[in-house]
Amino acid sequence: MKKQLITRMFAMFLLISSQFVHTHEAHTQYQANHLAISVTIDEQGQLWRASVKHGHVLVDKSADLGKTFSKPVQVNPVAMKVSADGEARPKIAVTNDGMVYVTWTESLKTAYAGYIWFARSSDQGKHFDKPMIVHQDRAEITHRFDALHVAPNGNITVTWVDKRDLLAARAAGKPYDGAAIYYAVSTDKGASFQTEQKLADNSCECCRIATTHKPDGTVVAMWRHVFEGSERDHMLAEIPANKQDVKLHRATFGRWQIDGCPHHGAALASGGEGADWWGYHMAYFDGNDKKPGLYYSRMDGEAWVSSPPKKFGDNAKQAGHPAIAAVGKQVWVVWREMKDNQYAIWGMQSDDEGKNWQPAKQLLTSAQKLDYPTLLMSKNQLYLACNGQQFGLTLLSLLTSY
Repeated sequence: MKKQLITRMFAMFLLISSQFVHTHEAHTQYQANHLAISVTIDEQGQLWRASVKHGHVLVDKSADLGKTFSKPVQVNPVAMKVSADGEARPKIAVTNDGMVYVTWTESLKTAYAGYIWFARSSDQGKHFDKPMIVHQDRAEITHRFDALHVAPNGNITVTWVDKRDLLAARAAGKPYDGAAIYYAVSTDKGASFQTEQKLADNSCECCRIATTHKPDGTVVAMWRHVFEGSERDHMLAEIPANKQDVKLHRATFGRWQIDGCPHHGAALASGGEGADWWGYHMAYFDGNDKKPGLYYSRMDGEAWVSSPPKKFGDNAKQAGHPAIAAVGKQVWVVWREMKDNQYAIWGMQSDDEGKNWQPAKQLLTSAQKLDYPTLLMSKNQLYLACNGQQFGLTLLSLLTSY
């Protein structure tokens, strides 16, 4: 009882001090937040940005790494309430053949309800085709926290948090914890999407989903899961081809017991390249009562065994929302810290696939709000991208910073 009380007291403090919200999805309601953008870099080194203004998703690009941008192109012709705050924001992906893909969540009138929208451009972002909703279920319920992934074979996978099974269980008088993870796949460059499929029951209700792919193109998703006893650890699963059975693998074991949503998704990267592939790099927040904070660990993709987690960051400064990227044997993890209205982005580097790490370094500071950091890869060059109130969008080269 004493341990449970301490855990609950710590969780309450953490949720308040980090501006998390205990009432599941409350802070994901529509808010105009111009810091909540998504960025990517194409093979030519152009920086692409998806942002939201006046109910429209906008896409623009930069040929000088963010110093100047082209005139924004409007993606959705009809204004809507677009989620653009925290871990809910539009996503963008650009392919080598000039296709530009964008997803976003529309907030509906019903509390916490949303639709996942998709739009594509086949002329390098000059204009976008008519947007579509990726799921066939049109009930005004939770379809939120979309994740967009384009595999090497060009297939597009969109994953999201979905509450249709929770509502069905309630209607049947049956218990159901959390929400579910659903996905839809397009094999024709976004012209259409196959009927959505369920990846897993009992996901956390409002944490972002992390995705990557194996060398063979298999898409992998990682999300915060509600395990027995309301333990909020992470699950990992390969998205199957041809509607095969899904195999779920528990990826973290902090055993954080909390009846609420941390609003704190994980980061995921594939480990090793080609024939040297071995599994996954993971970075995540764990609010366990012993050593709460950010952790890094590796997941063996054959034996499905996690390495002992390495704690990093300053939890007293609310270290959180990590991003991770791997280039050969080099791995980077970056995260945000904040205290007394001072914001900073920190990073640490490993040169041996995450087995050992150099000391963490402060990469960016600001006296005004900084958004969550992102890692971008272009031509074997890794960049840190971060949007902020004081400096706007900032890009820093990382592979040459040591």
